[in-house]
Amino acid sequence: MTSGPRGGAGATDPASLLSLQFPQSLAVYDDYAAAQRTVDYLADHEFPVQNCLIVGTDLKRIERITGRLTTGRVAVGGLASGAWLGLFVGLIFVIFSDESAFATLLSTMLVGALFGLIWALLGYAMTRGRRDFQSVTQVVATRYEVLVEHKVAGQARELLAGLPGALPNPFA
Repeated sequence: MTSGPRGGAGATDPASLLSLQFPQSLAVYDDYAAAQRTVDYLADHEFPVQNCLIVGTDLKRIERITGRLTTGRVAVGGLASGAWLGLFVGLIFVIFSDESAFATLLSTMLVGALFGLIWALLGYAMTRGRRDFQSVTQVVATRYEVLVEHKVAGQARELLAGLPGALPNPFA
């Protein structure tokens, strides 16, 4: 059962769940927690929060360098990940065979570790020293805007005026 062109309860189009027909800006924040607090405040005051949308804007990619990458680290990482893969494959073999569980697990872990070692060292050699560091990356927004459907924007603004520490929205 769908409810109208943009969906609603039971809608099959996932994009319709992530959009509003005529959104209006309610507030803009520098962090997600503040935007979430606003929507939570509205929910606590019986506002129909299904008419709200939190949008992260001004995306940036952050890469945190966690250490230097060496041949030894690559080898240890390859051995470890290969051994885990071998353990997983071994457990599947043990479930579906009558062989000795210990021998099966040990042999698949050894083969997996060897495969992981070779694969990791080969991949590292192919980079030819262009990326000799480890890192983790994350995409984050620098601003979070709370949008509301136009038909309930006035009600939301009235409620939000009662939020302690609420700032007026310069975009409203």
